[in-house]
Amino acid sequence: MSDACGANDEHSALPAARSPAAVSDDPRAEDAKTFAGAADEFGRLWTPHRMAYIQGENKPRHDEAGDECPFCSTPARSDADALIVARGDLVYAVLNLYPYNSGHLMTVPYRHVADYPELTRDETVELAEFTQRSMQTLRAAMGPHGFNIGLNQGPVAGAGIAAHLHQHVVPRWGGDTNFMPVVAHTRVLPQLLSEAREILASAWPG
Repeated sequence: MSDACGANDEHSALPAARSPAAVSDDPRAEDAKTFAGAADEFGRLWTPHRMAYIQGENKPRHDEAGDECPFCSTPARSDADALIVARGDLVYAVLNLYPYNSGHLMTVPYRHVADYPELTRDETVELAEFTQRSMQTLRAAMGPHGFNIGLNQGPVAGAGIAAHLHQHVVPRWGGDTNFMPVVAHTRVLPQLLSEAREILASAWPG
């Protein structure tokens, strides 16, 4: 599961197949014959926003608390800007900027702590409660068939930002794994993150 939080996404439908040499009614389109390259049977799904993740953007240069840690700096921003779905006394729920599926939430303690056993009793309880509420909210708003829930503890275990603990709550649907992640290492998301945040924030139990 990839990490990091913030707001960035795009939403588009795949265009109908057409000859590479065809000229669109769009005045910005140019005839493909004027460019180098041989036509083939493949379509292209351009995802330039993924380059930020590939290049490590938003990842802190050190493990200390502060503005460089996105999980520390996120609560200082507005809910809409930071994609925060709900805030508690010790924990908040936020959408993952690089989601595995639409509605991929993370429950995060405000305190900069890396290891699960380092949480206080109160933080542990609220983290568990927010995980339950995340599941309830996702079920009510999106109707998933199941969930993946877990903590990646340490870089070797897959944590992108290991210095600040965060728990993933990933909704799953039958058939949500297809050839795109396997062949192209690309997830196709049908919903803007901002739209998902509004839906989930409205459905969050009081």
